[in-house]
Amino acid sequence: MTTYDIAIIGSGITGSALGAILARHGLNVVMFEAKSHPRFAIGESLILETSETMRAMAELYDVPELAYFSSENFFPFAGTTHGVKRHFGFLHHSPGQLHDKRHTLQAVIPKEPHGHELHLYRQDTDYFLMGTAVAYGATVHQNTPITDIDLQPDYATLTTAKGEQFTAGYVVDAGGFRSILADKFNLRDYDLQTHSRGMFTHMINVPDYHQTGGSQKAYGLPYSMAEGTLHHVFAGGWLWVIPFNNHPAATNPLCSVGLLLDPRQHPARPDLTPNEEFYSFIDQFPTIKAQFANAQPVRDWVRAGRIQYSSKQVVGNRWALLGHAAGFIDALYSKGLYSSLTAVSLLAHLLLQAQHTGDYSRQAFLDLETVTHHFVRTADRLVANSYKSFTHYKLWQVYAVQWLLGAYTELVRLNMIRAIAGTDRDAYMQRLVQLKLAGGGYAEFDVIANQVDGLIEMVDVEDETAVNQTIAHINAIYADVDWMATPFRELLKGKTYLPKNKIRLELLQPGKGFMGTGDYRRHFFEELSLMDLARYGLREKTRFAAPVLARQHKKKKKRS
Repeated sequence: MTTYDIAIIGSGITGSALGAILARHGLNVVMFEAKSHPRFAIGESLILETSETMRAMAELYDVPELAYFSSENFFPFAGTTHGVKRHFGFLHHSPGQLHDKRHTLQAVIPKEPHGHELHLYRQDTDYFLMGTAVAYGATVHQNTPITDIDLQPDYATLTTAKGEQFTAGYVVDAGGFRSILADKFNLRDYDLQTHSRGMFTHMINVPDYHQTGGSQKAYGLPYSMAEGTLHHVFAGGWLWVIPFNNHPAATNPLCSVGLLLDPRQHPARPDLTPNEEFYSFIDQFPTIKAQFANAQPVRDWVRAGRIQYSSKQVVGNRWALLGHAAGFIDALYSKGLYSSLTAVSLLAHLLLQAQHTGDYSRQAFLDLETVTHHFVRTADRLVANSYKSFTHYKLWQVYAVQWLLGAYTELVRLNMIRAIAGTDRDAYMQRLVQLKLAGGGYAEFDVIANQVDGLIEMVDVEDETAVNQTIAHINAIYADVDWMATPFRELLKGKTYLPKNKIRLELLQPGKGFMGTGDYRRHFFEELSLMDLARYGLREKTRFAAPVLARQHKKKKKRS
């Protein structure tokens, strides 16, 4: 019986990314997949934090394939079944009413320096990364569910449904909600604020929103809603629209559609099929109904009860839970892949360290548990309070700035960590473990977020006076944030989109520009100067330019 260094349960995007990294660095890796590829998966909308994490992993671990899905500039060899993402779009709806164009938010994603992001057609990305792991030397067993794991002080034995046994020095469970280790040790924790159920599928004939709900010109937006991830939001829930056919080179006619609802406001309808329930629900929103008038699902709907869970423990002696095996909140802000890939990056580092130290104890891997719990708790509070704010557009308008501020500062810190650490993994990870999903690990952001979240949690949304007082209080908090970007303040005044062009002269002003001053500057930029940033930005633009990537890919193919 072969003994492996690492056994990974699950060959989705997280398990396969980890397998590729570890195999690339010489570990003997075995991976188990209960089903087989290609297979359906959600988690299709990237965010800037996820894309940056992909680039960092590719560089830190010398696995260039990990960056293939981080930008539209990789389309020629990442594949054209994926969509493009130029923005995060939100349309707030009220029952029985046509959409009010003023109740719009388009958070435009900067094109520079890496290119716009992607909508991932997950059956292709996951299959590709599993193949990448195999190419680097991992062994993969598909259609091989694991039924038991026997953990010993020096090894673990995994038993398959067919009774086969495999031995490994460490077990990573990336098997999602049905994690065998979470079940074995009774780790599930459901004490969370967010409460939502869901249904989702892939559809055809979902038009651009502007074909049925008002023109792009009438909305005054930089991009069509079809060029990004569209969120229809309303009291007690939201609906995603993620097209894969939204760019000239697209070859995939499908569109991902999902409906997430708080069952306390919108109880489940077991008397209806998922398709019937979906159309019955959207019937109350005329503008959403119009967009789906001719849409058809091309696969069975997946319908799930409450989808929130966490884990009381994430690591133990010779085992770890990874990604959605450790927890999941809600897809609202597409944070799931960022959280999962951050965990992959950190766990890979810890496992490579353990290969040299021989220490596979729980204590040696506690950083993974700390970061995972921070990310889950932050996402839970953010999503729960977003759902509550959806009750009133004006409340959502101010709370959306909290989300944007947290995402922006997280992204800045991620980029600066890579700019500072380069390929020094120790230096990178020392900074990475300070992050909490939003805010970039900046203490002042945490204070502000706690104040705003506390106000949202206390307000009675049925009391109009209380809602208005809460909005005024939150605006007063924002007014004292001297490092808040000007475009965020403009959203509070009623603007419905972030600027398409992110480069402005005011960003270069000492003390008032992009780098800020005082504690803010020291935290996010450390010893970097404006000139250092300019050089870094130019390097990134050059490295990730489409012609440069094409040449590198061509050379790689010749070598292989």
